[in-house]
Amino acid sequence: MIALSLAEIAAVVGGQTYDIPDPSVQVTGPVVRDSREVEPGALFAAFAGERVDGHDFAAAVVAAGAVAVLASRPVSVPAIVVDDVQTALGALARHVVRRLGATLVALTGSAGKTSTKDLIAQVLQRKAPTVWTPGSFNNEIGLPLTALSATEETKFLVLEMGARGIGHIRYLTGLTPPKIGLVLNVGTAHIGEFGGREQIAQAKGELVEALPEEGTAVLNADDPLVRAMASRTKAKVILFGESGEADVRAENVRLTDSGQPAFRLHTPSGASDVTMRLYGEHHVSNALAAAAVAHELGMSAEEIATALSEAGSLSRWRMEVTERPDGVTVVNDAYNANPESMRAALRALAAMGKGRRTWAVLGKMAELGDEALAEHDAVGRLAVRLNVSKLVAVGGREASWLQLGAYNEGSWGEESVHVSDAQAAVDLLRSELRPGDVVLVKASRSVGLESVAQALIETGAEGEVAAR
Repeated sequence: MIALSLAEIAAVVGGQTYDIPDPSVQVTGPVVRDSREVEPGALFAAFAGERVDGHDFAAAVVAAGAVAVLASRPVSVPAIVVDDVQTALGALARHVVRRLGATLVALTGSAGKTSTKDLIAQVLQRKAPTVWTPGSFNNEIGLPLTALSATEETKFLVLEMGARGIGHIRYLTGLTPPKIGLVLNVGTAHIGEFGGREQIAQAKGELVEALPEEGTAVLNADDPLVRAMASRTKAKVILFGESGEADVRAENVRLTDSGQPAFRLHTPSGASDVTMRLYGEHHVSNALAAAAVAHELGMSAEEIATALSEAGSLSRWRMEVTERPDGVTVVNDAYNANPESMRAALRALAAMGKGRRTWAVLGKMAELGDEALAEHDAVGRLAVRLNVSKLVAVGGREASWLQLGAYNEGSWGEESVHVSDAQAAVDLLRSELRPGDVVLVKASRSVGLESVAQALIETGAEGEVAAR
């Protein structure tokens, strides 16, 4: 964070100082909410959760070097006490962002936010110092913490914004007003909470409504609900996509033999070829979104194409590909799942597995409401249509819907199997996998299927040791 004294911070957040001998002492380190991340000069934000109360760690974090604690009650060590720590954290972020000379880039969408944010960060980092959201730290707590990690040297601040209802993005943009706003797509993620795609579009469009007149809205030309958001802003509009009307578009899209996308990138400043290190054709749209942002910030087509071709995955469990010594390929995409990302992952599996046996180890997609049965059934059917060799549906009711969809799609569905939990899936795969097989593991985060991917990777490592 930019250096601020405890007195300044208290004034910004409207807090009272307790047990602080010298209010002029500065916070020179990060603002953190996890006591394990404290370092000298830090400010520790104490949140009282259902299982853990950060206030209980106050003495320990100060002993570890924290300058003070942002708290909702006195804690017998230097503290700034406020009525609500979350509100105070947001106020502090808003203050710091106003003092920065950085360009704020915000993005949202139903699918692909984190992958696209990682691409934008890696491209812009080549131009100037860039700070970006770690992982999916995109809510009312994670976003301010990310903004507060920026320093005087930061030129670009890339912020992922999530929403679970109307008004959420409006709140986040109030804390960190963007200069460039990117909307990727409007899908069915969290549709059970929103009530429909139109409501999701209303919520996502709050990002473009927050843009200043001199700002830029970057919108997906291939998604009608996103493209229509152009009417909700006075900012400049740039379209990306495969549509011929897109300002930034892809031509000659194809997949390499290993399932990595390649295409000809066209921007208003020129064209250049891209071959990505990431897996799956769905990353083409993500790359075009990143390219549109980079173009708006002055990068050439050649610079953007080079950066996209060299960019990797910065966030865990998102199409992480591990080649086992025995030739089995494990694709860990278990961080989260919705219908759009599930379909994209299955298509990537089909592309990667040409001429090989493929396994789709899938679990529940959460928060789909009344659409849950139809969406799980559709995913099971898609696995059949893509000729995935075997579906392993893991879990309870939703997994049974996946398996039933595969079975009802055709005779191949008889190769699908429904298992009760992650360990049962691991046991099955360990007994049946053969060298050369490709295994995709994907479900909503709450299912915890990353344990399946990790077990399979460890099995391969054990096999290598045994072979030696």
